[in-house]
Amino acid sequence: MAAGAAHLIVFANEKGGSGKSTTAVHVAVALAAAGRRVAAIDLDTRQRTFGRYMENREATSRRQLIDLPTPMTETFDPSKGVHINDRIDALAAEADVVVIDTPGRDDLHALAAMQRADTLVTPINDSFIDLDLIGQVDAETYKIRRPSFYAELVWDARKVRAKTDGGTVDWVVLRNRLQHVEARNMRRVANALGELAKRVGFRVIPGLSERVIYRELFPKGVTLLDLAAIGEPGIAHIAARQELREMVSGLTLPDWPAMRAANG
Repeated sequence: MAAGAAHLIVFANEKGGSGKSTTAVHVAVALAAAGRRVAAIDLDTRQRTFGRYMENREATSRRQLIDLPTPMTETFDPSKGVHINDRIDALAAEADVVVIDTPGRDDLHALAAMQRADTLVTPINDSFIDLDLIGQVDAETYKIRRPSFYAELVWDARKVRAKTDGGTVDWVVLRNRLQHVEARNMRRVANALGELAKRVGFRVIPGLSERVIYRELFPKGVTLLDLAAIGEPGIAHIAARQELREMVSGLTLPDWPAMRAANG
């Protein structure tokens, strides 16, 4: 990434149901709330979860007459004949951070975004089903047998990035929907991820736990950071907000210590 250019965060996972869009929304809003100029692109032209989330957010802001930090957001429309790289360049000229939410399927535009990522975030549920996306596990030993197709896809994207501008892609695997009770399965998944991380080259950080609140926030377009602003602080959500801040901190984005201080 060139000096002074926007930092590009791409959320990508070809398996649906991993909490990818919810995580992308929370990261984008957390950065905007911390004073960063944030732009976002929703590449999922079918579901448009990220885009709809932001539309709901703007509607809540108007309805309740409150200021909710909101990233500049657009849904990419390939039918207009514009390449995704052109849209990334345009938004990067106006923002400090560009967040891209990709669809949970094979997609050429998502691949192009991955090849430009500074930080590539792959959320997975804490299960061997999701782990199989990036590494095949032995049924008897629970050891990694070999990297899967998605790990190879990311490896190829990293090589393209290196050849293009000499930049590197920081691949972060995010363990979402962690249960609050320690279980043998969780330990096995953690051990397998740790082994695969050394072989393939990614970092593992905890993401968002399994909480009902995340399924209730979408209609209003709010995040955990907005609950006080809309009159729903809730003592029970303090731990969840801290979890979110620690997750964003774990991404080790440029200037995050200053942003975290600004965000309280």
